[in-house]
Formats: sequence, structure tokens, C-alpha cells
Amino acid sequence: MHEPSDSSLLWDAVRVMVRLLKKAEALIGGAGLQWHDHCRAAKKRARNIQFTRGRPNRIQLYRELIAIARATLAYLEQASERLAIATTPAITVWQLQVRHHQPLIERIIRQSQRRVLDGEQQVPATEKLVSLFEEHADIIVKGSRNTEYGHKLNMTTGRSGMILDLVIEAGNPADSDRLLPMLERHIDFYGQAPRQAAADGGFATRQNLTTAKAWGVSDMAFHKKAGLRIEDMVRSKWVYRKLRNFRAGIEAGISCLKRAYGLARCTWRGLDHFKTYVWSSIVAYNLVLFTRLKPT
Repeated sequence: MHEPSDSSLLWDAVRVMVRLLKKAEALIGGAGLQWHDHCRAAKKRARNIQFTRGRPNRIQLYRELIAIARATLAYLEQASERLAIATTPAITVWQLQVRHHQPLIERIIRQSQRRVLDGEQQVPATEKLVSLFEEHADIIVKGSRNTEYGHKLNMTTGRSGMILDLVIEAGNPADSDRLLPMLERHIDFYGQAPRQAAADGGFATRQNLTTAKAWGVSDMAFHKKAGLRIEDMVRSKWVYRKLRNFRAGIEAGISCLKRAYGLARCTWRGLDHFKTYVWSSIVAYNLVLFTRLKPT
């Protein structure tokens, strides 16, 4: 997903509302609908915001763009009331589309007002909408790296390289909070903890290490020590190197999933389709790997 901006979200909102208004006009032949197409005006201001320097100049353009979005939303609400007296199947579908988009558009207008006009830069991520079309997308921030938009995936693999478990996370939970739930899922699936395990450095905490050991993991190696001693994690430095190299090899599998199985970017719309897309990629990867591992 491309990096969203308040101006691009407002422009998306206006063009979606204009599309719905044109459809409403076609459904009733234009009778009783009074509205203006502000699509070009909204697009012009959104583009000007992108290339305008200086906060005062951008704020004035944002005021105009937000006013256009609010005016178009008022037209849409009037059209919805006008079509409420009819009950044809086509109008019912149109009303469902309006009820889906209207609260999302209101959120976009509200967050733009807060962030740009009111100067509230620290709007909580849970209150932000980053896409009008993929409203389920989360804001994913990992350390100092670029911000991404979508959903965080947590996977476990075995010695063969096959994906043994996958969790599509909600929100942006810290890696350190997800090690024990993933380990608990593994124990539930297979009846016991793995004898040896390796995890990324973000999962490393003293509590995670202690709990994993208590649950039956003999050697628990983290890619970054994070203040932990090798002797506390594993039996020897040799075992630590082996497990750390094994974890590094998992990165090759993740790279393959992104490059060859489309996991870098989901092209299906909606949260349910997102989950289906991810699982289909994982299953396809496992099937190919299974055929390669099958003895002749």
C-alpha cells in the first residue's frame, strides 16, 4: 500500500462520494437531487498540497479541501434521504455502499481536521485510517525503519524450512509480546515444546527466556543477545552459533515468500481476502517445498 497522506485520503473520499452521487442520479433519473461535482476542485487542491511549500499555504489548501469533502458528504446524506423512500434492489445495494463509506469518510475528515488544522500531530494509531478502500490496514513501525501499512505476520518454521504456523496479527504488537503466544500455540498443536528454538532479536527478553525454559525448551537462542548471556540461553557457544545460523536461514524462506509467492504485497481487497491471500501463499510455498523434500 502506498504511503497515505491526509490530502490523498480526502481526495479519495471526494471521488468515491461523487461516484455514489452519480449512481444515485442514474437510479432515480436525477429527479430531486441537487448537488455539484467538486471532483476536479478536490483533485486540484490535493495536487497543490503535494507540491506546495510552507505550512501556512498548505493549511489554506487543506481548509478548502476539507470544506469540499464536507459539502460533498452533505450532498450524499441528502441523496440517501431522498432514496430512502424507494426499495428497489439496486437502491438497497446503493444504500449499503453509502452506509459502509460514510463513517469512514467522516473519520478521514475528522483526523485531517485534528492533524492539520488543529495541529494535533500525535493522533493515536488506533484512531487513524490509512486507506478508504482497505480500512482494516494497520500502521506497522519496526524500530527506525520505514513505516509500512498492512498487517504484521508471525511465522514458525521447522528444520525442513516448512511453515508450521502463521498468525496474522491485529495492530502493531511488540515482537517481545508475541514469542510466548506463538510458543504456546506450538505446544497446543504438537503436544510438547520444541527441544531447541531460535528467534529474532526483537523477541529477546529475560521473561521470555525464563518462561520458554520452564515450558521445556532446552536451548532458546535469540539473534541479538539484548543483555542475555549465551550460557543462559543455550548449552554452549557452538549450539548458539548453530541456532543463530538456522534463524538466519529462515530469512531466505521469507525472501522467497515475498519474491516468488506474492507475499510482499496483497492484491486482493478486504480483510477476509487478505487472510486468504496470505494463507494461499503459505500453502503453495509448503507444497513446493514438500515435493522437493520428498525422497525419491
